Amino acid sequence: MQNTIFVQVASYRDPDLYNTVADMFANAKYKDNLHLCICWQNSKEDNWENIDSLKSISNNIEIIDIDYKDSKGVCWARNMVQSRYSGEKYTLQIDSHHRFVEDWDNKLIDMIELLRSDGYDKPVLTTYAPSFDPKKYPAGRVDELWKMNFDRFIPEGAVFFMPSRFTVYDNDEKPLPSRFYSAHFAFADGIFCQQVKHDPDFYFHGEEISIAVRAFTNGYDLFHPNKIILWHEYTRENRTKHWDDHYSWSKINADSHKRNRSLLSIDNENSIEDFAEYGLGSARTLKDYEKYAGISFSNRSITNDVINQIPPDLKNIQCSDEIFQKKLIRIFKHCIDINRDQVSSVTDYDFWCVVFKDSDGHDIFRKDADEKEIKILLSSKDPYIKLWREFHAESQPKQWVVWPHSAKLGWQNQIKGDL
Repeated sequence: MQNTIFVQVASYRDPDLYNTVADMFANAKYKDNLHLCICWQNSKEDNWENIDSLKSISNNIEIIDIDYKDSKGVCWARNMVQSRYSGEKYTLQIDSHHRFVEDWDNKLIDMIELLRSDGYDKPVLTTYAPSFDPKKYPAGRVDELWKMNFDRFIPEGAVFFMPSRFTVYDNDEKPLPSRFYSAHFAFADGIFCQQVKHDPDFYFHGEEISIAVRAFTNGYDLFHPNKIILWHEYTRENRTKHWDDHYSWSKINADSHKRNRSLLSIDNENSIEDFAEYGLGSARTLKDYEKYAGISFSNRSITNDVINQIPPDLKNIQCSDEIFQKKLIRIFKHCIDINRDQVSSVTDYDFWCVVFKDSDGHDIFRKDADEKEIKILLSSKDPYIKLWREFHAESQPKQWVVWPHSAKLGWQNQIKGDL
């Protein structure tokens, strides 16, 4: 009974919540050790959500009943759950669409205590869990270890990650050092709920990179599990998201991005804002995290170790500032969203000029879309055409331009967007 676990779930109008909770308790080795708290953001229109059916699964379930119209986003909801922490030895943070392996609780405890015996006083187990399809489970699940890799800096400055398989650089015989933190799967000492509490003023993007840095600067070491513990459903098809219901989300999201840039000094942005308990820790510095992870927030660049998916090492912190700067490579990756109505009137495009420009209007990078790429782009059923470009850049792009060309009609209207 000493190995109690405070399980955190923020759920927004999710039809898979009941199945997730039922599967979690069914596969736990010590069910009575679990204290599950759910921020249940629900709507009376959703006939799948029922508070009584949830509570019938276990007596150890606490529900914060929130009308979905009163919700302020996922980080706000996670913060509410964390305020109910009551001294449990461990904590597990998940989403509301998961499936679990048998004895998942015991396996996580064994894994984290193994890390502690190896000298890591404050380990965190976290990853992008392998996926599953709730319509085909268990056949539709991925039975292989996943980790988190750097994907890109988005224009607002937040770092995006992508899941990937373990590679030849990774030792799957023990937990793998991680640069990043996953909000849908994190297991740590219970006090983590208070020491690295979710900032309720964050909205969505920026949540995970801010927690990664705050955890690291508070002395926590991040690891990917070397055993599958659970599966995560990524698509959430045909489900209502918070931003579908709340038209003010873009303002909240913009403020969140600004807060994240200030916290991490992205593009050297600073402010006198007091983050109080939601700021960086004092055990390590922001620069320590950058050297450990191989990422520079000030000029949005990464090292070759990040590109090659080589696991991070705490020894990297000892690197001098000068040598670290020489290791950095600026890579810009961006998805240009084009409204389909802007290009649907022409059927004989032979190429689209695609250019990125700096703040002075000078071209930084150009790679045109040829007929083959245009055909693939136009065949998508998405209301927005998603045109990806990735390149090395000495300066930060500030604008993109797509200039379609027709074989018969010549140049069409330019399509522009600010970054």
